[in-house]
Amino acid sequence: FVSSGNPVVGAPMAVAGAQSRSEDEESLGVKDVKRTATQAFGTGVPKRRSSSRSIKRKKFDDELVESSLVKSSSRVKGPPVIEPVRCSGSEPSSSEKKKVTKSGTALTLPLNMVVNPAPITKRVKKSKQPLHITKDLGRWKPADDLLLINAVLQTTDLTSVHLGVKFSCRFTLREIKERWYALLYDPVISKLAWQAMRQLHPEAIAAIQSKALFSQPEEALLAKIGSTSQPKLDVFQELLCKHPGVFHPSRTPKSLLVHWQLLKQYYLLDDQSVQPLPKGDQVLNFSDAEQMVDDVKLKESRDEVLEHELMISDRHQKREIRQLEQELPRWQVLVDSITGMSMPDFDNQTLAALRGRMVRYLMRSREITLGRATKDKPIDVDLSLEGPAWKISRKQGIIKLKNNGDFFIANEGRRPIYIDGRPVLSGNKWKLNNNSVVEIAGLRFVFLINLELISLIKAEAAKMTQQ
Repeated sequence: FVSSGNPVVGAPMAVAGAQSRSEDEESLGVKDVKRTATQAFGTGVPKRRSSSRSIKRKKFDDELVESSLVKSSSRVKGPPVIEPVRCSGSEPSSSEKKKVTKSGTALTLPLNMVVNPAPITKRVKKSKQPLHITKDLGRWKPADDLLLINAVLQTTDLTSVHLGVKFSCRFTLREIKERWYALLYDPVISKLAWQAMRQLHPEAIAAIQSKALFSQPEEALLAKIGSTSQPKLDVFQELLCKHPGVFHPSRTPKSLLVHWQLLKQYYLLDDQSVQPLPKGDQVLNFSDAEQMVDDVKLKESRDEVLEHELMISDRHQKREIRQLEQELPRWQVLVDSITGMSMPDFDNQTLAALRGRMVRYLMRSREITLGRATKDKPIDVDLSLEGPAWKISRKQGIIKLKNNGDFFIANEGRRPIYIDGRPVLSGNKWKLNNNSVVEIAGLRFVFLINLELISLIKAEAAKMTQQ
């Protein structure tokens, strides 16, 4: 079938439409094609050729195309494919090279498609499973749905539900109606809402059910209790026991008592009656009465001279009050000295005394601490016994007797201590005389000294210095 001089092989078995040939003839044709290919590509042709020109895009070489055709033809079963064959002695021209490359590219495509068939994409059927709870329910939360269901079951009126139930958002009446109809007739929304409500905590469910509105039969039973009576929780507990089918399961005696008090407040009990409106052509309301009032009559004329005199007199009175407050401690000391209360009966062990209006503290050691006593920190002189001492520090000050017979007070608190009207700031000290007025955070005391005992102490100290 193949002539060595002719580079183009024409065989009748190359026709793709020759399907009437037998399988034996097809196998013989394939063998002849293989034999001619081995003769053409003998020892004279190198295995691989490369071009010296610059290749901008990828191109198959002539021999690579032909070798791929030979290999693919030996693998593919079916009608044989005829390839162009050249003699070993003759080199192809440029036109023949173009023809071979064109025919090679034209032949490789169907061979590649036959050898490596494209994978068939399988169509995956979408599962018709219901949506999960991950779908967003919108503004309506599970607690709102449960509130809506309980309220409708109690009142059977969406208008009263809109007025009486406090949802997480301010829903309009139209939104409440749409949500209720969706819970009733939309299977997807109702299923999602039911699954979300089942995931609520039992305590949250109990809290929601306790907020259920009162039905008309429940209010009718509560209205039978008289307004003049003062019922206790036992009465409402008895109501719950007698009518378990009327009251909601979450009702408690305390909740019934609170609702009964509301009914009584708004005159909704059976023995209460609301006073009828006055019969007349027109009922006077507040806005009409306000318009009838003459604003000119309500305003009073200002008297500037009188206001000036009142301001001056008020200023003089405040000045006198301040002066009296400053002189009050001095007058108190004079009154005590006259009445004899400033010189109490001292014993031989009391060095001085700090006397207030309620309590008298005796100083029997050379050093005592003043302040506010606590459980953890006791103190010698607890000023909280005299009056409110929440502004006084726990350790406000120290009163100390020196060897020369002089008393000094040292301030160790945050607030100042006033000695005869003079402030002693924190960290400073001041000498205390007999009948000195000590003021600490609004509490006033008179410091009284046992002059007889102090004179003896001074005499002994003088003898010790002389020796």
